[in-house]
Amino acid sequence: MKILGCVVALIALPVLPAFASEDIPDQYPASVLYSKPVEFIPGVFSAIGATAPPTYENAGHNNNLSFIVTGDGVVVINSGGSYQLAKALHNEIKNITEQPVKLVFNENGQGHAMLGNTYWAEQGVKIVAQTEGAEAFAEEGLASLRAAKSGLKERADGTDLTPPTETFDDEYIVDMGGFHIEALHLGPSHSPGDIVVWLPEQSLVIAGDMAFHERMLPIFPDTLTDEWLETWDGPFEALNATYVIPGHGHPTNMAQVRRYTKGYLEYLRGKIADHLDAGGTLADAYYVDQSPYAHLDTFEELATKNAGRLFEQMEFE
Repeated sequence: MKILGCVVALIALPVLPAFASEDIPDQYPASVLYSKPVEFIPGVFSAIGATAPPTYENAGHNNNLSFIVTGDGVVVINSGGSYQLAKALHNEIKNITEQPVKLVFNENGQGHAMLGNTYWAEQGVKIVAQTEGAEAFAEEGLASLRAAKSGLKERADGTDLTPPTETFDDEYIVDMGGFHIEALHLGPSHSPGDIVVWLPEQSLVIAGDMAFHERMLPIFPDTLTDEWLETWDGPFEALNATYVIPGHGHPTNMAQVRRYTKGYLEYLRGKIADHLDAGGTLADAYYVDQSPYAHLDTFEELATKNAGRLFEQMEFE
């Protein structure tokens, strides 16, 4: 009955307002974590990050740090954006269970996924990432580290560059305790090496940056939106997940992340395509209408950047 109740609540969720947190600097003052981990379904927890850029106030915790208490050990998804965040997450895990952390997945090669690796390596924990994500971190990790140390100051103490201890190409399967866990690289999406962690028996996907909720997604210079949509429409939708923990924003369901990820990408691509067909320039592309998404957190920081980057991509498609 407990699971059934969760399903009913999730089905109803799209008609409710989204309670985002861009304007709340810190929800958990007792910790460097932005928020205290909550149990989404039995055994699966997530510390929800700020739906905002990384700041000193949120300690760089602006993505979701999740973990699975399997009964025979703990699996962590995302090492955190600093040594201090990784340590704080571990402290919360130890408050919940005596089971040791046995495995950490890096959801991609970005700093918020990998800069906490040094802490976990000190604990002797295996750290696993997709091959392209590990390569991206090797190339761009130093810039991420410098940005963290500059912005987070003492809250970045101890943070260093530590690569994953193991990599995979397409899938990494783990059976631990009562959980069958599949780390999957479904194809290109937001950034190199993006993975999802799929729990088929629970019908839950920890989607990483495949899916965004409550905040506007950023389009990076290497984000190929047409390929992201192909990955979404193909293997990601094929999972047919009931529950979704997105990379950013509160846990929800497929309808919500479809609306704010796939829906936004298709909408903006349509606007830029119309702009190109009309002979529009890059200077004007920044100001195409994105008002249907103006309620999302990070809209002001990202909307014009996204439009410009998408124009530059689509001009040569």
